Amino acid sequence: MGQLEGRVACITGGTRGIGRAVAEAFLREGAQVVVSGRDAAKGAQALAEMGAGDNAHFVVGDVAVREDCEALIQATVDRYGKIDILHANAGGAVDPAPVAAMTDAAMQGTLLVNYWHTFWSMRAALAFMIPQGSGRIIATSSVEGKVGTPGLSNYVVAKAAVNALVRTSAKEVGTLGITINAVCPGAIETDAMLDSAPAAAESMGMTYDALKDMFAQASAIKRLNEVEDVAEVLVLLASDAGAGITGSLISIDGGTSPY
Repeated sequence: MGQLEGRVACITGGTRGIGRAVAEAFLREGAQVVVSGRDAAKGAQALAEMGAGDNAHFVVGDVAVREDCEALIQATVDRYGKIDILHANAGGAVDPAPVAAMTDAAMQGTLLVNYWHTFWSMRAALAFMIPQGSGRIIATSSVEGKVGTPGLSNYVVAKAAVNALVRTSAKEVGTLGITINAVCPGAIETDAMLDSAPAAAESMGMTYDALKDMFAQASAIKRLNEVEDVAEVLVLLASDAGAGITGSLISIDGGTSPY
């Protein structure tokens, strides 16, 4: 029997990258999984590739829209009868730049997809988890929320806000059978990184390959992590074995962060 047998999980941004790896790990451990994304075709492709049949479901939506985040949680409960695990995973950086060149739109857009989507999804999930007396909420933050890299100010700020939300909310529901944590990956070459990092590298006066090497050299392992490294930690946090871990900001960064 898998570690998540009988559990229902919802993953935002679950068609690729970290979210996809977590979805596959949760399915392997016996969970029923709902994943979301903005592209219905990519969602259908992800479901087909995962091959989980009725144990996986896709909901189209934009995490930058509050109503879509709330509808996703409701759709999870409608589909499988409950929600035990929320992985607020979707994120990214909108037009990263140094603070002196940062636009309001870039800052607000990055806060929407990282901080606000985590808050909206968490609040909606807690409405179900509190009455049932159990639940696991795990946000995908970033090592950037702890250390910060010049040229990524909006992303750093958004992830630091996620970290603060996790620490505070965990204390609010700690006696209710609910744990709330964040994983803080280092640089992982996902589609999201490929979408945003080249522009960030340019704003820093370097090539994308040089930026990747900078991240690798800042770590103890001198390489980037893989999505599977994150997924295995999520399984622990979502399982019974993770019951004593809450309010934690867990670095999965090859030893980059000082704390």
